This record gives sequence, structure tokens and C-alpha cells, in this order.
Amino acid sequence: MADLLLTGIDKSYGSVDVLKDINLDIKKGELIVFVGPSGCGKSTLLRMIAGLEKITGGELQIDGQVVNDIPPSQRGIAMVFQSYALYPHMTVRENMQFALKIAKMTPQEIEERVERAAKILQLHNLLDRLPKALSGGQRQRVAIGRSIVRDPKVYLFDEPLSNLDAALRVATRIEIAQLKEAMPNSTMIYVTHDQVEAMTLASRIVVLAGGGVAQVGSPLDLYERPENEFVAQFIGSPAMNLIPGEITGTGEQTTIAVESGGTAVSNYPSQPDDMGKKVNIGVRPEDFVSSDAENRIYTGNVNITEALGEVTLLYFEPQGDRDPVIGKLQGIHKDLRGKEVHLTADPSKVHVFHETQSLLYRDRPVKQIATKAH
Repeated sequence: MADLLLTGIDKSYGSVDVLKDINLDIKKGELIVFVGPSGCGKSTLLRMIAGLEKITGGELQIDGQVVNDIPPSQRGIAMVFQSYALYPHMTVRENMQFALKIAKMTPQEIEERVERAAKILQLHNLLDRLPKALSGGQRQRVAIGRSIVRDPKVYLFDEPLSNLDAALRVATRIEIAQLKEAMPNSTMIYVTHDQVEAMTLASRIVVLAGGGVAQVGSPLDLYERPENEFVAQFIGSPAMNLIPGEITGTGEQTTIAVESGGTAVSNYPSQPDDMGKKVNIGVRPEDFVSSDAENRIYTGNVNITEALGEVTLLYFEPQGDRDPVIGKLQGIHKDLRGKEVHLTADPSKVHVFHETQSLLYRDRPVKQIATKAH
């Protein structure tokens, strides 16, 4: 198992820059998840680590060895693709044995490795079947097993669950989590566009946007302490609400006048030079609670309600070209459609963003990245 160090990694196709100045330190035993919008370069970055894409600039180290010019087969890496890539004419056992036979391992060692992987992934009763006799989830387990038998330094997963239906995704995601627990020293890098996979599997999440790294942190760090508006809205579903406001008072509990007529008290001590700054108030839909007019952060007319049983989603009438504010209230509230509703939130759950960056991180420089206009 291995540490990976990415220093100043760039990737461009001609004059088009896809990734710029990527710096990551991945420790042995971590499960790192790359997330980001389509086209942000997460799969490209994974393929550069695998050696399937050439690195334009920067340095990639695996266990202290620079591997920029080392072929994929010599990097000690195994990759699991979303398409399974199983040999259809071979049984499960033969698929798992194939790479080991090419490496000229002894029959005894090959059998031991296949048995070990089959035990970890509960594949014993499938070893003599052909891929066409397997479900999608079983095929993906075989693809993972084919990687395990090679005992690589690093496992790479490129959206491995994207071809599965919803129920199988949940089951296979749990199996991958159990696999990681069974192999605690294994270093894994996982690409996905599914937030649930990222939040439930990752040791740390790397959010990519605008050709760079928007933020790196544990799942809860990104959810509770987003450093910029992009991460705030990308992590969490429905996305965090951003409501325009202006700082009107400073101190231990800063007062912010909100465009809709409400007020918000932030959870950070602001500075005198913050007075008058135009900001966006960030509140997650699930952090809103019903309020009276005097203590509100937001007031709006409910346009649509979605009763989901445990919770009800309230979609407020949009203001101008901005996205509608969304509230998620406990219980069923069908009777609120068409009515004016006041919402507030615990001050500790209120985020304040100035020029797209969180004021909670005033002493931590954060790169400007492409963000959605509001």
C-alpha cells in the first residue's frame, strides 16, 4: 500500500487547460473521493495517476518514487472501470486468474490469491459462472476481485456504480465500504458524481471545479464548513440557499440585513472593516425552521410543496434570475402552498460568503474558482 503525492499537476490538450496546479497529499490507507461537475477533470486526474493519460506538468510520486514516465503496468496500480471490462468467454475464476497467469505466478499462489479475494467479496458460489450469468452488481464485484488478486499499491475506481440501478447501487456501495474495512491499509481513490457515495465512503473528499481544487476535507468538514460558495452548493441536496444581504453590525455576533427583509446573526466575530460588505447568507434547506416575522431570516411565498412523508420541501417564488429558496421542514405541510412563510435558522448553521469566499476562513487563502452567478 502506498502514499501518493501530487505536486503542481497540470493537464492540457493543446491550448485547452483541463487541470491546473493540482496539489494533493494522499496517505496510505485513505479512501479519497474525487467529486465535481461533469467536465471538471476528475476522471482525467484519475487516469493520469493510472498512467493512462500523460501528465502535462508537475510531478506524481507513489511511495516516494516519481512515476510520471513509468508505464501503467509498472506503477503498482489496479483500476476498476464503470464498464466492468470482464472477458465474456472466461469464468469468474478465470477472469480473476488471468493477470496473475500473465505475471507467471505459480498455480498455488494464483489459487491462494483468488480464494482470498473470493472470501472478501463473497464470490465463492460464483467462481464457475460466466459473466453473462451474473447481475450487474455481481459483475462489479468480480471486477473489484480481479484488482484485489493483484495486490496493488493503489486501487482506482472510476464511477464503478454508475451502470447499476438504484437498489444495486446501495447494496454495492455497502459492499465497497465493507471491503475497505476488510483492507484498512489499502489506498483507494474513487471518482463519482454521486454525493451519497462520496459522503458515505470517503476518508476525505476532493472537490474539483474550474480546473482546480475547490476544497479538500472530510465529508462533514465540507458539509459543515464549506470554504466557498461552489462547495457550499455542490455538497448537499437540495443545495444550500444563498440569500443576498449586507453586514450592518460587527462584533461577536455580526448582524446582517437580508434582502428579503429579515436579519441573520452570523457565528463568527467580524471586523470593523466588514461593515457595509455585500454578502450572501448561506442556509441549508434542512437548517431552516418556521419563524415569526420579527425573528425571520427569510420571508417568501411558497410556490410548490413536495410532501415526502418525513419532510416537506418548500420551493419559494424565485426572485429575479436567482434560484428559488428551498426549505425542508419536518413533517407534512401541504397547506403552505401559496402562503407567505417566515423562516429562520440557528446562527451556528448560518454561513456568510463575501466575493464567493467564506468569511469564516478570512485567514486561509482560498483560490478563486468559477462559481454559479446569483
